Amino acid sequence: MRAEERQHRILALARSDGGVDVAKLAADLAVAPETVRRDLRLLEQHGLIRRTHGIDEGFTPQLIAEALPTDRPLTVVTASLPTAAVLAAAPSCTVLMLGGRVRGRTLATVDHWATRMLAGFVLDLAFVGANGISREHGLTTPDPAVADVKAQVVQVARRLVFAGVHTKFGASSFCRFAEVADLETIITDTALPATEAHRYSLLGPHVLRV
Repeated sequence: MRAEERQHRILALARSDGGVDVAKLAADLAVAPETVRRDLRLLEQHGLIRRTHGIDEGFTPQLIAEALPTDRPLTVVTASLPTAAVLAAAPSCTVLMLGGRVRGRTLATVDHWATRMLAGFVLDLAFVGANGISREHGLTTPDPAVADVKAQVVQVARRLVFAGVHTKFGASSFCRFAEVADLETIITDTALPATEAHRYSLLGPHVLRV
């Protein structure tokens, strides 16, 4: 498929679905994720799309997965199909995919199959996302099934890290699955004011603005 044809297809999908996913596009188009990112940058430069990073429930884990070291053996447990696809390409990484019902919007597994499988693990380090994080309400998500899986992660993880963009802070959704004090580290961008980051750090976690 030529670059121009590929970009037209990406644009059509973005307009019909309201957004696109790098890993899923790469698999569907049989190209590398970086090729998709180049196409997205070009479409953005022409004002045809607007790229956003780390705001979708299923996308932040992919960014983390792509940043994991590939020079050491890792065992990774995930509920995200796109994340599993990214990690499975690394020869040093063993991927354990949680079973369950797959949510169409995020391609992540939920329900009792996922929580029961998680209950059998002890995770050294867990990265979690959320639709909102606030000092008053903790970490929240609108879907009870998603909240159940995330709450189980909190229970079985020795160390817990939240990763999310600054717009998540101060927001809250229907279902709470963790408290800010449960976190060891919060990773966000520099658009979160330093004063606000300090307020969260007073509850326990180390806050990194990158």
